[in-house]
Amino acid sequence: MAFISIVILRGVTRVPSLRDCWSANLGNPQIIGTMPRNRFQDIMQHLRFDDRSTRSDRAKTDKFAAISSVWGSFVTNCITCYNPGLHITIDEQLFPSKTRCCFLQYIASKPDKFGIKFWVACDLKSKYICNVLPYLGKDPNRPSGERLSENVVMRLMEPFLDKGRNVTTDNSFTSLSLAQKLLRRKTTILGTVNKIRREIPQSARYSDRNEFTSQVFSASAATLTAYAAKRKKTVYILSSMHSVVQTDNTTKRKPNTVTLYNTTKCGVDVMDQMVREYTVRRGTRRWPVAVFYNMIDMAALNAHVLYQACTGTQERRVDFLVELARELANSHMAGKKARKEQLLRPQPSTPSPGKRATCQVKHKCKNNHATVRCVHCYRYTPPGMATAPLTTAKLSRE
Repeated sequence: MAFISIVILRGVTRVPSLRDCWSANLGNPQIIGTMPRNRFQDIMQHLRFDDRSTRSDRAKTDKFAAISSVWGSFVTNCITCYNPGLHITIDEQLFPSKTRCCFLQYIASKPDKFGIKFWVACDLKSKYICNVLPYLGKDPNRPSGERLSENVVMRLMEPFLDKGRNVTTDNSFTSLSLAQKLLRRKTTILGTVNKIRREIPQSARYSDRNEFTSQVFSASAATLTAYAAKRKKTVYILSSMHSVVQTDNTTKRKPNTVTLYNTTKCGVDVMDQMVREYTVRRGTRRWPVAVFYNMIDMAALNAHVLYQACTGTQERRVDFLVELARELANSHMAGKKARKEQLLRPQPSTPSPGKRATCQVKHKCKNNHATVRCVHCYRYTPPGMATAPLTTAKLSRE
């Protein structure tokens, strides 16, 4: 817990290097008081999330074997600890990383290009991460006739189906067959559709439309809206929650499906921005550590949402993270203090006759030697200072 506390604090306070976190000028006093730098580096060097002796056997069927048990516990807690609202957004997240692993992705449209891809289901209002799946390449358990996008959406939404919710997706997920599957589970869908999809009618495929015009197509399970935002740019919106499509009275004459999609599409993107603001991500060559960093970022964001929902108070996220780090380190600090006192108390208040100890206070010492201990902090002090009220109080503060 103290190690995770320092990891969170390093995301809050940015310094040029790890060494500067413990420096006198740039260091964080909370980090310095929690754990020595060498101890932190030792834990980071030997950080593992599974039994290494059995990993090779488990990796034959699970590419995520190096961290799958910890990751599964994290996802289970995300699902059970929060009841999301009416609208859930599903999108992909690319966690920046160049570690060597078989499922590293390159996406040219993303700012960081390389990384580990996650599919995330996020609550629209609070930006709480409801469910998350890593992309591990081809899944042998997926049925041969099922699209990958449909499989991902159904797996992410499985804990939240049959509750009358709506899911918002982009054109890489939305399809008519997915809308029919979700509708059978009392869940609606709203999302853009790629114009090359087979469910797009041939009459709706021409792009030379008049600006701000709409065309509506109806099916048994959903409604398709073709809206020309520009002269040669048509947006296709598939919705199973709108039986009637209406346009507003503004100049752009936007249909209500387009307006609602613009409102609900940003859940995962905003969550990703919030996570990156105080991210704990650091350079690493081990992909399980990179996943661990992303897991800490998501868990800290979810903890902040839960704290505000349970207490009813609005607190800045940076202040919450600092307090969270302090509480995570409390048990370690208390145990360290108790061990120190237990080690010092059995020792005599004064050294053996004729022996002197090195002064630990170094305040007005003669030859830097002492023969008594302070009654409060048990440090060796010069004679005459161990029982003085003001002096002992000062020494205990130091």
